[in-house]
Amino acid sequence: MQARETADTAAEIEAIKVVKARYCRYLDTKDAAGWRGLFADDLVVELDMMPATGGADPMTAPPIVGADGFVSSVLETLADATTVHHVHGPEIELTSAATATGIWAMEDRLVYPGGRSLLGAGHYHETYEKVGGDWKIKTQHLTRLWVELTGDWSGAALSD
Repeated sequence: MQARETADTAAEIEAIKVVKARYCRYLDTKDAAGWRGLFADDLVVELDMMPATGGADPMTAPPIVGADGFVSSVLETLADATTVHHVHGPEIELTSAATATGIWAMEDRLVYPGGRSLLGAGHYHETYEKVGGDWKIKTQHLTRLWVELTGDWSGAALSD
């Protein structure tokens, strides 16, 4: 019985890893439908745009509720940017047959026309739920350890 549970657990964790890999690829290729399909409808996202300061960072965005609004907002903000998102070192734990938590180390680069760019690193803290047999991202909190901005960011919005 233990071997079966271990195989099932490994398969579920691998399925969550595939969701996160697709998250990066769909975001960077601006595949709106593919990216939207990775999220639970009632998604809640928190984005710390500068290194985290326990919520005191004036660049911490208010929570975004709902996958449709999150996807359209991020893709609109990044429409003219070339982006590269990398994640690694997943710490995934199944909390039930249909829920899980995960922490991913991340690095992102956003390059806009005109010389403006962002290079950052931090962590995605996420929860997942299984919906119709597929794992979906339920909550996400991006915390940043380091951000390097180049170019003129005055009046510009930062996004994932």
